[in-house]
Amino acid sequence: MTLLKHIPKVDKILEWPGLRELLARHPRPSVLAVVRDVLDTLRVAARAETLGEAELAEAAVTARIERELARLAAPSLRRVVNGTGVVIHTNLGRSPLAVGVRPHLDEIAFGYSNLEFDLDRGERGSRYSHVEKLLCELTGAEAALVVNNNAAAVLLALSALAAGKEVIVSRGELVEIGGSFRIPDVMRQGGAILREVGTTNRTHPRDYRQAVTPETGLLLKVHSSNFAVVGFTAEVPPAELAAIGRESGVPVMADAGSGSLLDLSRFGICGEPTVQEFVAAGIDVITFSGDKLLGGPQAGIIVGRAHFIAPLTKHPLLRALRIDKLTLAALEATLRLYRDERQARAEIPTLRMLTASPDELAARGRAILRRLRRTLPDMLRFALVDGNSQVGGGAYPLLELPTTLVAVDADGRSPQELEERLRRAPVPVIGRIHRGRFLLDCRTLLDDDLPLLVNALRGVAE
Repeated sequence: MTLLKHIPKVDKILEWPGLRELLARHPRPSVLAVVRDVLDTLRVAARAETLGEAELAEAAVTARIERELARLAAPSLRRVVNGTGVVIHTNLGRSPLAVGVRPHLDEIAFGYSNLEFDLDRGERGSRYSHVEKLLCELTGAEAALVVNNNAAAVLLALSALAAGKEVIVSRGELVEIGGSFRIPDVMRQGGAILREVGTTNRTHPRDYRQAVTPETGLLLKVHSSNFAVVGFTAEVPPAELAAIGRESGVPVMADAGSGSLLDLSRFGICGEPTVQEFVAAGIDVITFSGDKLLGGPQAGIIVGRAHFIAPLTKHPLLRALRIDKLTLAALEATLRLYRDERQARAEIPTLRMLTASPDELAARGRAILRRLRRTLPDMLRFALVDGNSQVGGGAYPLLELPTTLVAVDADGRSPQELEERLRRAPVPVIGRIHRGRFLLDCRTLLDDDLPLLVNALRGVAE
């Protein structure tokens, strides 16, 4: 309690030279608020007798205020280094965009554009036209539409095609994914009536056929996303479900989830049907995400038969769910890369990371190791270990991709302390702890992450 009376007053602190400099760089209300918060913290520490005399020195208090002002001035949404090995990491922003997208994004972001202006006719146009032809070209669909995410795409399609009608879906496909997104809840919100068929593990064609009535508005197939049903199982393939729909005169919709436009099976990534396969199977409406396996911005993409896409374009919900010009710019530039599969795999980070071979990752690990050992203090020790990466984003939940990990050890610091220090770095580094070691996965470390990683590790060593 003896130090409590030595804590300076606000007006005295504002007279310090260091504070006058801070007032010149920051808004006065922000400085005042931080000064008061710092003083409150010092008073609490003084009452708890955990405050040291040195902490009340002018330089120490000024530095504390400056740090807090810098923290408040920094953007909340910021870059991080993903060393987790989860390629499509929902918490870390899912898929990073290809560098080649940046020029188009810059051009559209910092000037006017023909977002809803038809340059050929000189009159108002549709924002969706900028990507519709590309999507039809790449998927083989007759028509396409884009909204702000896949949940919105499902909601719009259900609202436009099945409001007040029954939607038949396999009991094993009534999924819940991250953020409590539940298919039954979305159906209810869209005004559709859920009709479950089959069992949790087995659904047969006869289940759908027997459930169709004059009240049926849609047959729905849902991507299993972040779980798998294995063992004694059965499901109706898309082509067979499409045939049942044609027999019954009922449209068929598929929520394809992660939205793969490339067959990745030759890279050992199997089991995820492409959007083109759904189209070829005769599914009438297919929805999928833009920021997962596609490797683009967050978007909900809808492709299918023109007859069934048309009601969606006229539905009142579309305006509430539409995407902005920056998303359209990023999506258009990403889709253009898919015209050449080799270019897509080389330039789209998600595809590049997913298809990296164990040999490539081992070589990358050795290069990272050499750089870290050459540039960082001896108190940090690094080693390469084998491990596994994950796809993430609700795709391939059982798949483990062989990878190379960089293990980081520091004298006097536990793996938990390392994790926290790196997470709190100016550019946070996010890794994982496994079997008592802090690990960084080479698969998800981007090339321009390495200087940021070195700086963060240097801060740990200081």
